[in-house]
Amino acid sequence: MEHRIVGPGPYRATRLWNETVELFRAKMPLRKHRCRFKSYEHCFTATEAVDWLHELLRCSQNFGPEVTRKQTVQLLKKFLKNHVIEDIKGKWGQEDFEDNRHLYRFPPSSPLKPYPKRPPYQKDVIKFPKWDDPPPGTSQENIPVRPLVMNPEMWYKRHSIAIGEVPTCRLVHRRQLTEANVEEIWKSMTLSYLQKILGLDSLEEVLDIKLVNSKFIIHNVYSVSKQGVVILDDKSKELPHWVLSAMKCLANWPNCSDLQQPMYSGFERDVFKTIADYYGRLKEPLLTFHLFDAFVSVLGLLQKEKMAIEAFQICCLLLPPENRRKLQLLMRMMARICLNKEMPPLCDGFGTRTLMVQTFSHCILCSKDEVDLDDLLAARLVTFLMDNYQEILKVPLALQTSIEERVAHLRRVQFQKSYPEVYQERFPTPESEALLFPEKPKAKPQLLMWVLKNPFQPFQRTRSFRM
Repeated sequence: MEHRIVGPGPYRATRLWNETVELFRAKMPLRKHRCRFKSYEHCFTATEAVDWLHELLRCSQNFGPEVTRKQTVQLLKKFLKNHVIEDIKGKWGQEDFEDNRHLYRFPPSSPLKPYPKRPPYQKDVIKFPKWDDPPPGTSQENIPVRPLVMNPEMWYKRHSIAIGEVPTCRLVHRRQLTEANVEEIWKSMTLSYLQKILGLDSLEEVLDIKLVNSKFIIHNVYSVSKQGVVILDDKSKELPHWVLSAMKCLANWPNCSDLQQPMYSGFERDVFKTIADYYGRLKEPLLTFHLFDAFVSVLGLLQKEKMAIEAFQICCLLLPPENRRKLQLLMRMMARICLNKEMPPLCDGFGTRTLMVQTFSHCILCSKDEVDLDDLLAARLVTFLMDNYQEILKVPLALQTSIEERVAHLRRVQFQKSYPEVYQERFPTPESEALLFPEKPKAKPQLLMWVLKNPFQPFQRTRSFRM
């Protein structure tokens, strides 16, 4: 049972669906079964399908060993709904698949998912202002001038221009690197880094560049606390106080300094349910609907852990600041709960780590449209986030340094073109530096007052060192 790795790129969720369907149809064992005194050839029971597909998904590097049997049953329900399989009487279309002895078979052909078609849009090209371009709405013909009093001196100047002795004056507008230009530089270079890591020719099929907000990127880089958590300007978008207190309680269990009421048996489960209910009612997942394809595409790099972490770092910079903050606090709580040996079991049916993944994966990543593998993909992503959240939710230092150097260079060029003489004094070229700072005569080395004789002669022991 080999499941080839589906790498990053557009429509990765659809490609994974088609790959899994084809492999399931080709490799699932079929045999003869009896049901109600009647024999059926080339079929399988629901339990056999769950066993085989569960093992396939766990061994696949696209999904990983965290896949649960419950998730496998959910996937087979979607197989039945989409007519990948049918019951022994040819019925399909309902999600009534259960892990039992009911018989199923493959139809003559299982439909594969078509790749969605998106309206084409042009790539945003960042155009920096040119120094000789006038601002919008101005032209050389409409330059306001004051009426001049004609005198011999002015007549001579005009005559000299007319016959070509003096070049015509041209209004030059000094352009500055505006805040909007800086924001576009951050956006352009951040997306270029992501495209390079993913190895794609274009990001158009992975995310809509027009929806990327450069202000979010800059805020997520600079407006952070000492712990690296985003600080929000709009306090109305903060987590409710009662949710934050509940998260601190479980993250610091059993030292819950924020809570004043006495704890009772099962108290930690009620607190956990309160947090899960709040995140479960979010209208949009923390990683947003818009960035779903981008994060799913990065999942194709998990075999190259360092590259995957870098790609996730950049994708998380694109999040709205309030989403990034909620994600940071949630991942920190989940990781601490999983590592806390004093934490009582929060669920009887699952281990703590599995419970964290199953509870919060849907509120972290899901698609706005129906994607049949979104549960498995979300669980895979959340598992990786839990193991590497400290690195992933950090600001990528190499990207930040590169962009800051680029902005500083453009501002230096702006200053050079606006004030060439001042620039030449502040940042002299090698030629002008020699004029500003004439070479001083080199001082001769001073002679030593004494010279060692035979400096490399080995040390001789004297009587004073003898025992």
